[in-house]
Amino acid sequence: MLYRDVDNDVLDNFTFTWHSYMFIALACLFMVGRDLGYIIRIRLLSRGSLSWKQAFRVIMLWEFTSAITPSAVGGTSVATVFIHKEGLSVGKSASIVMLTAFFDELYLCLLFPVLIFAVGVHEIFGLHFGHELMWFAYIGFGLKFLLLAALTYGLFIKPKGLKWLITSVFRLPFLGGGGGDDIILSSGEIKKYSPGFWFKAFAATFLSWTSRFLVVNALFMAFFTFKDHLLLLGRQLVMWIMMVVAPTPGGSGIAEIIFKNFLGDIMPVGMATQAGTAVMIAIMWRLITYYPYLAIGAIIVPRWFDRSFKVRRKSKKDSPNTGVDQSL
Repeated sequence: MLYRDVDNDVLDNFTFTWHSYMFIALACLFMVGRDLGYIIRIRLLSRGSLSWKQAFRVIMLWEFTSAITPSAVGGTSVATVFIHKEGLSVGKSASIVMLTAFFDELYLCLLFPVLIFAVGVHEIFGLHFGHELMWFAYIGFGLKFLLLAALTYGLFIKPKGLKWLITSVFRLPFLGGGGGDDIILSSGEIKKYSPGFWFKAFAATFLSWTSRFLVVNALFMAFFTFKDHLLLLGRQLVMWIMMVVAPTPGGSGIAEIIFKNFLGDIMPVGMATQAGTAVMIAIMWRLITYYPYLAIGAIIVPRWFDRSFKVRRKSKKDSPNTGVDQSL
């Protein structure tokens, strides 16, 4: 993409000034807000069982796994293991993961129709109105709505169905009958949570997802005079729904292509340089939102595996000293 779309005319659109550096720093700050929201939420969902350090470690492991697995799989598939290894029961860990999924899907399912109504369907999809990408986004929204309905049913109405889903579909070998029963007990506790708990958990979710989207808004402001931020948020939401089924690790390649095709036409640059300019912004976006987690994971994951899965072998020093000459 760089070789094909970027040339000197494209590079002319990028002038690094103090204004640019300020908004790039703001984009990085939004990434901090994204992770801070996740950390606050998972500590809240654990009812304080996870310390701030443990919550940070779980979220970083979660993000790293999301970065190295296809978007359709993501870190959620192994997040139960991460939380369980921090000392929580399997059932409690699985319930926390399901609750995070519930809040994520609730945010997306609420925001999608609100932005479609506020901005307008023609503006949201732009040149892609009536295109297969538009219908792909609607299908993706429908799937997310069904997932939200299934999570709501399993968490609040019939937890036995959630137990079957986790034990039968995911086939986690360490999730035996006791773990499944613990899911049902955790579901009973969830129903007793106060309205304040649900408000705080959704507020943390709102902080995380909104901060995630505002990274791109900040990058636009770094190089352009741009005012239609609600439209940009709507485009990003649709783009995110498309990226969910990306088959590559962390959506690599797919994310940049969708970014170029879906956000390029609203960049205030000439038609001839829109594609290349979008590619450059997409690369900056991924440098801030994707690659740092690979570096963080390279530091945290080996230590976490060593601590969580270390096999203690009996050393010679541990052998009983019988006083007998072993050479005899």
